[in-house]
Formats: sequence, C-alpha cells, structure tokens
Amino acid sequence: MIAAHLPALQIVLPLLSAPLCVLLVRARLAYALSLIVCWLAFAISIMLLGQVLDGGVISYRLGGWAPPWGIEYRVDLVNAYVLLIVAAIGALVITYAGPSVAREIGGGRETLFYTSYMLCLTGLLGVTITGDAFNIFVFLEISSLSSYILISLGTDRRALTASFRYLIFGTIGATFFLIGVGLIYQATGTLNLADMANRVEPLGASRTVQAAFAFMAVGLAVKAALFPLHSWLPNAYAYAPSVVSAFLAATATKVSIYVLIRTYFSVFGPEFSFEVMTLGPVLMVLSIAAMLIGSMIAIFQDDIKRSFAYSSVAQIGYMVLGIGFATVLGVTGGMLHLFNHALMKGALFLALGCLIWRTGSVSITAMQGLGKRMPWTMAAIVGGGLSLIGVPLTVGFISKWYLLLAAIDSGLWWVAVFILISSLMAIIYVWRLVEVAYLSPSPDGAPSGEAPLVMLIPTWVLVLANFYFGVDTRVSVGVATEAAKYLLGAGS
Repeated sequence: MIAAHLPALQIVLPLLSAPLCVLLVRARLAYALSLIVCWLAFAISIMLLGQVLDGGVISYRLGGWAPPWGIEYRVDLVNAYVLLIVAAIGALVITYAGPSVAREIGGGRETLFYTSYMLCLTGLLGVTITGDAFNIFVFLEISSLSSYILISLGTDRRALTASFRYLIFGTIGATFFLIGVGLIYQATGTLNLADMANRVEPLGASRTVQAAFAFMAVGLAVKAALFPLHSWLPNAYAYAPSVVSAFLAATATKVSIYVLIRTYFSVFGPEFSFEVMTLGPVLMVLSIAAMLIGSMIAIFQDDIKRSFAYSSVAQIGYMVLGIGFATVLGVTGGMLHLFNHALMKGALFLALGCLIWRTGSVSITAMQGLGKRMPWTMAAIVGGGLSLIGVPLTVGFISKWYLLLAAIDSGLWWVAVFILISSLMAIIYVWRLVEVAYLSPSPDGAPSGEAPLVMLIPTWVLVLANFYFGVDTRVSVGVATEAAKYLLGAGS
C-alpha cells in the first residue's frame, strides 16, 4: 500500500518536517528530524528508480483526479535519475551539517537553517517529480526562496549581497519561465506536461509556441546559471555557509538543467527545439564559452570557494553542451555529467567546509602545508580535483569521454578540442592547490588536525563515489543511456 504512494511521500515528508524543525526549538532535535527525513527521502528515490526500471513510467494522481484535469506526479527514467541525485546529496550533506552549522551559523539560527534546508529539498524534489508546468514554477519558487535564506546565513556580510543578487536573478528567471508557461497554456489549454506535448506538435511553429519556448528557455537558463546568465552564482556559492555551498552546487543547477531537458525534449520535442528553433548551435557556443571563460577565471581566484564556483560555471557548460548535440551519445554525456558533477562538487565543497571548520578560511594561503596539517581533508580535495579534471578511473573522465564521443560522432572535431582545452585548464587551478598544500611549509602556529568524523565521513563517501562510479558505470551510464533514448524517442 505504501509503495503506491511513494511519489507523494517523496514530497510530503520533507515538506511537513520543515515547520516541525521550528517547533522543536532545539537545534539537535531539528538536526535529528532532518537527518531521518532526508535518508527516508533517499530510500524512497531508490525505490522509485527500481519501480521505473521494473515496470515503466509511474503516474500518481493527486486527489484521485485523472490527468490532465488533476495534478499528476509522473516518474520516468529521466526524473527518477535526478531524484536519486538530489536525495542522495541531500542526505549526505545533512549528515555532515551538525558541527558545520553550529560553527558557521550558530547564534540560535540553526533551526532556521534546518527549516530552510528542508523546504529547499522539498522544492528541488517537487520540481523533479511533478508532471505539471505550473507546479514546476511553484516548486522552483519554494526552492529559490529557501535558497536565498540559506545563502544569507553566511558569516561574511557579503552573503547578504550575494543572496539579494540571487533573488533578483532568480525572480527574473522565474518570471520568464512563468510567462512561457502562460503562453503555452494559451496555445494548448493544458498544464499537464504529457498532455501539453501531445497538443504542441499539431500546432507546429506558431508564433505563440515559439514565444513560449523562448521565454521558458531564457528563464531556465538563468536558473541553471548558463553563461552569460551566471553572474549570480559565484558569490552565492562563495559566501554561503559550507553546507549550503555543497548542497546548492550539487543539486540546484542540476534540477534547472533537468527542467531544460524536459522542456526541450519532452514538451516541445527535439525536432522543434533543434531544427525549427535551431537551438543546437546556440547551446554549443554558449557552452564552450562557459567552459573556457569559467575555467580561466577559476585559475586566478585566491578564494578557493570562488575558484570552484567559477569551475561550476564551466561544468554547467559541459552538461548543456551534451544537450546541444541532441543525439543519444550527447544527451547521455550531458546527463552523466549532471550526475558526476554532483559527486565532484559535493565532495569538494564538503572538504572545504572541513578546512573552514579547522582554519576559518578558504584562501589559498590557508592551504599552506595542509597536506601535513589535515591529510585526510587535503586528500579529499585532491580526489575531487582529479575527477574535476577528468583523470581516468574517475567519474569526470566517463562523462567527458561520452561528450568527446558525441562530438566526434557528430563530426564536430573542433568541439572535442575545446573539451580537451577546458580539461587542461582545470589542471592549472587544481594544481595550484596541490602545490601550496604539499610543497609549501606550514606557517608558524597554523591550526592542524582534522574536522570531526561526522564531517569527514560524508565527504569521503562522495570522494570514493567519484572513483567507484568511474569504474563501475552500470548504474550511472546505464540509466543515463536509457534516459537519453527515452527522451529522443518520446519527442519523435
């Protein structure tokens, strides 16, 4: 009986836990509740993926109303894959959060953090699972509003400015998306995504459909921080508390890219998106610019969080590049990098949180001699960095390999060259950290010793996942490939 209601439980559990975190008053009780609910959400995401693999698409009717009149939660291979990513990162980050939140936030604001965190998780899971276009907007706003609060909790006063900047950009992106939804509703008379897809195709390239596509594409590009609409992202990641940087870097932009994929392939269809609207060349140019410019700026940052934030701009470029190919290989590579980048950046930002817990800083000078002072933390940063570069036996290599294959298969050798150049640039900003940590002496009186085990263990789970899924690709590549085939087949 419970198995039939897993889609609803995926949203209801974290949503109900959010106000309970405030009512519990004590930070430890709020942490315990959040921890239990996040791991339950992860278990539900695994079961949903298993059900989809065994029995196909799951359609859950809220209130018993049949779609398209009622709201539908619809789970297929594509969003089951993303649900697993979001729920897994959410569970690992909240496990890590206890000491980090107490040290970086404190001041009686811990329960506010846990409430906002659970709301953000609710929003991200809701965006992923819903089959209703307006509900996507509602859940996007739930996740965004709670994200603004989470970022503003940073100790640096610039966190408030970063949060406000994100609010402005987020509002613009959401408004564009909502205008697009309104236009497509005017043209089709439905908000159900599956029904919308069936009704869009007979309309052809009408001006209303084209305008709806353009508004939705731009709005989601802002939310996903696609270059050049990325300027909210670096400061948001750099000045937010460590747990917030790790959670948002590994999940928020990925969910927006999922909605991009769903919009391009499922609602409008690949033929309209990439042939009528000729989206492919636009995405390729913007993606390559993101890969090169993001990597270049990352090289010259002295604040390591800012460096990895600009690196995220480059990595988003890889994901969108895969989508731009509009082939099974390309979409597989893009979805793979969505999964793999969550593992990379989750590990790296959690490791930086361990560094902040001990030293109070993430400047390049704070890493002098870190290889001896905090060997496990520095080893985690090296492991995540190797994956970021795309060294063989890491997840970064797998997704970049698929993108290279997609470029060669499409006859776009010059794109393959830019992928390699961007990967080589990643070596530079990762090597800077290695050089300072292992080849520079520790300053006199520099703090040493590792962060608590409750922070190190989740960090190393993600680090080891970078290597495990770089060797055993049955789940990541297998599901991504089937999801890509489903997307391209569903739109044809």
